[in-house]
This record gives sequence, structure tokens and C-alpha cells, in this order.
Amino acid sequence: MTKIGILSDTHGFIEPRLFDFFASCDLLFHAGDMGNMETADALSAFKPLIAVHGNIDGSDVRAVYPEIQRTDCEGVDILMTHIGGYPARYERKIYPILKNHPPKLFIAGHSHILKVMYDQTLQFLHINPGAMGNSGIHQVKTAVRLVVDGNDMKNLEIFELPRRME
Repeated sequence: MTKIGILSDTHGFIEPRLFDFFASCDLLFHAGDMGNMETADALSAFKPLIAVHGNIDGSDVRAVYPEIQRTDCEGVDILMTHIGGYPARYERKIYPILKNHPPKLFIAGHSHILKVMYDQTLQFLHINPGAMGNSGIHQVKTAVRLVVDGNDMKNLEIFELPRRME
């Protein structure tokens, strides 16, 4: 059994209360737009981090974190990218990968909107954890954690916090 934390769009800011939410997690997934290497380093010092770069990330982040990341967690095939779209509206670049070799869990960020959806056509769970940073269109900062237990994903929980407007 592995408890994973999922976040995206920190834009160089880590909400301190997020560490409490992720304290019981074994592994973190960041779906891009970290903002800087300091954010990535702080997260990876806290828990093992699997991440991708996003459209606002600079060359330093891009040198370390790929655009697309595919990994296995207890037999669950996980595919992650920053700009992924949603069921029936996937981005052109990622759609062939999803269609030809669908994962069990697809994680994407970018929209700043929390969405958890099951893709009935391609038969996988899609999670966009929303945004945890203080910049962007979102009014609420969000993150997700869930348990991967063998081939089963369960006990999904959401962290929500009003965004401080600057």
C-alpha cells in the first residue's frame, strides 16, 4: 500500500499547510509549473518526488524534470504531464499515448481547476489536482492524496484552502 500526494501549479510557492496534508504520503507527484528549482528541492527533501516540467518552468527545471513521466506504483501504470486536457478533449500531443497505451492513472495540471474524472472510453482515472500556488485564475488552492493498494486506487482526499489574493 502506497499513499501518494498529487499537486500542480505551485508557481514557486509552497503552502506550508500542505506539508501536514502530505505528511502520511510515501510519494509525491507534481504535475508541472513548479516555478523554480527551490520548490522542487523543498518537495523532494520532504518526500520522494516524481515530477514533470510545465509551460512556465525555466531551463533549470526542464533539465531535471521531463515533459512526460511514466511510472509504476504497485502495479498501477501512471502517466503524468502538465498540459493534458480532459476526457474527449485531450491535448494533441498526449492523446496518441493515451489511446495506444492507456495508463491506469493519468495526472495533468495546467488548468488550475481540480477535476477527478473517469475516462469511460479509455478506461482510466484522470486527476487534475488544481493549483497550489498563489498566482493564476483559481480562487481555491487544491491538492489530492490517495492510496494505491495493489491494482486498486482508493481513499481519495482533497486539500482545499482559499487562495490569498495579492
